[in-house]
Order: sequence, then structure tokens, then C-alpha cells
Amino acid sequence: MIHAVASEMLVRRTEQWFVRQGAPTMIEGYGFRSHVLPRMLPALTFVAVGSLAWLVLQQSAGLPKWVLLGVIVAVMVAAWILLSLFVRRLPSFSPRTTVVLLIAYAAMPVIVPLLQYVVNDKITTPGAEGPDYEWWVVPLWFVTFFGLAFLATMLATTYGLGALLKAAIRHVIADLRNSVHLLGRALPPMLFVTLFLFFTGELWQAMNRLKWPRVSLIVLLFAAITVLAAAARLRDEIGRVEQDLRPEILTVACKGTPLAGVEIAEPLQPKRLNGRQLRNLLVMLAIRQLVQAAVVGLALFAFFVLLGLIVVTPDIATQWIGAPPEPSMIPGVPSAMLRNATLFAAFGSMYFSVISMSDAEHRRQFFAPVLEKVERTLEVRAVYLAVRERVQA
Repeated sequence: MIHAVASEMLVRRTEQWFVRQGAPTMIEGYGFRSHVLPRMLPALTFVAVGSLAWLVLQQSAGLPKWVLLGVIVAVMVAAWILLSLFVRRLPSFSPRTTVVLLIAYAAMPVIVPLLQYVVNDKITTPGAEGPDYEWWVVPLWFVTFFGLAFLATMLATTYGLGALLKAAIRHVIADLRNSVHLLGRALPPMLFVTLFLFFTGELWQAMNRLKWPRVSLIVLLFAAITVLAAAARLRDEIGRVEQDLRPEILTVACKGTPLAGVEIAEPLQPKRLNGRQLRNLLVMLAIRQLVQAAVVGLALFAFFVLLGLIVVTPDIATQWIGAPPEPSMIPGVPSAMLRNATLFAAFGSMYFSVISMSDAEHRRQFFAPVLEKVERTLEVRAVYLAVRERVQA
């Protein structure tokens, strides 16, 4: 039983709270036209205005490029801010407005190269000078760019990636002392396994030849393992959290939210989560873990680079590699050393994430705060659904 003056405004403010928390899918009736597209509008406008501004910059004459670029950036940022203020109210677009917006955005990959053709009287690739290209090259480039921008914006908006990333960075900065504490406990056993590998000549030879794109793939592989581990742990926790909806727990969870004034007299019945909501919670958990692991990874990277500078002299590196090491952008630091440090830092970050979710002590200190946010989100959702049902009754 909910004892409060339930109103549409209270429901609306709670839905805005879900958006700020990076859990927009907890909104009942969450859909593309009603919730996703309105919040995508600032980013889509930013991309469209940016493409037209790029065309203006390419054809400008007389004024310095940096002046025009400054004006263009100012216009784009102003458009983003104004539209962001508009969509904070979570407006719902009609079907006709939705169709008009999608058609306008879909027309941009055609309008921009067409304008360029009219101005130049020829088709060239963006930023390229010299011979002409086939007529379909530039439209294909723009269609690909606008399509990827739309897909990335839709995914980021659907699952609240921006809010989650900001919250994760804020929590990691606040928990930096805990990360340092973890390094003091986790680094010695990890170094026992990896330290000797760092001084392996074969590994230095491989890292000297391995290009950065392949090293990035290795880092992404470790990140994927971290996400899979977080997904497995999350599925184990969701059932337990959903069943614990006692009034005293719900009252504490609603403090600091628009539902703080709601009085809960009896336990609420758990509501089943759909696939999109489960994925949203997974993203919430994964981003927090990845950002936290990135902080540990940066510390490990600095440690291995410092260790390499102290121990691995240029002569030793040449002997291990069999040839002078490939230089990097940092004077005096071989590329093989940076790639080795990146490899071990990525492994250490994965180790940190898995240990923080499995080991009892590490779980209490580092993973429990992450789960608390997931628990609170589900508890607030239960009260929100009860209030919403009362409003519609």
C-alpha cells in the first residue's frame, strides 16, 4: 500500500531521475518514439549542423580558418545546449513529428554532398585534393558516417551511457584511495606471475613487431572478459535484489529521489525485468567496472614503464630484440616497452575486476558499492511502478 498524494508530476520527476542515474529503461512504456528519439535530438542536430559547418569551412575564403572554426563550434554547442534544455522535460513526439525528424536526418547524407557538388562543380572526398572521384564515393562516405552516428547515438541514449560514464568517473575518483589499497594487496601476487614474463626476450621481439591496432585488440579482449564476468555476476544478484522489497528498505532507497515523501506500508511485489532493462543494468555494472579497472590499469602501466626504464637499458633491449628497438613518440622509450606495459596493464585490470567480484574481501570493498547502486535502482523502480499504478487507477 502506498500512502502519498500520487500525481503525474511525481511520476514525471521520477522518470527524469532514472535518466540522470543512467537507467532510463526503468521507465514504464519506454520506447524509441516516446523517450529515445527526443533525447537523441541534440546529438543528431550536432552531427547535422557539424556536417554543414564543415562544408562552409571548406569553401570559406577571406576569413582565417580558425575564426570560422570557432564560430562553427560555438553555433554547434549553442544548438546542443538549447535542445538539451528542451528535452529535459522528456517531450513525447507524435508519429508525424517522428517521421519528419527521421526523414530530415536521413536526407542529410544527400544534401551535404549535393551542396558540395553545386559549390565545387565536382565531387571530391572530404579533405582530399587532386583528382576527381566516382560520383558515388562521397555520398557513400556520408551515408556511412551518418548511419554510424545515428546507431551510436541511439545505443548511448537508450542505455544512458553518458550519465553512467560520468557517474562511474565520479565514483572512481572518490574511491581512488580504495584502488590504491587494492594495488597494495593485488600487485604482489600478480607480479609473481607476470614479472618474469616482462623480461622475456621473445615477448619483447613480438611486441617490437606487433602494431598498435593489434595491441588494442588484445586490450579489447580483456575488456570483453571483464564484461562477461560482470554479466554472470549480475544475473546471480538480480533475483536476490528483486525479492527484498520490504518497506524499511524501500524507504531508505527513495531518500534523495522524487519519491522521498512516499510512505510504504507493506512489502511490494517484485516486477519482472525485460531484456532491455537487464541489459541496462548490465551496462551500468560493466561501465563502473571498466572505468574502475582503467584506473588500476593506468597505475600498472606507469609501474611497468618505470620498471622498464630502470632495468631495460637500450643495449639490453637491442640484445633481446636482435635489432635496435623501434622508437616511440616518447624520447628514450622503445615502442616495445610501451606495448609490453600496455599488455600487462590490461591483464592486471582484468585480474582486478574478476577478483573484486569473486574474492569475499575484495567484493566487500570494491564490488559491493557497485551492486548497491543496482539494488537502489530496482528498489526505486518498485515504488515508482506502485505510484504510477495509483495515478492511473
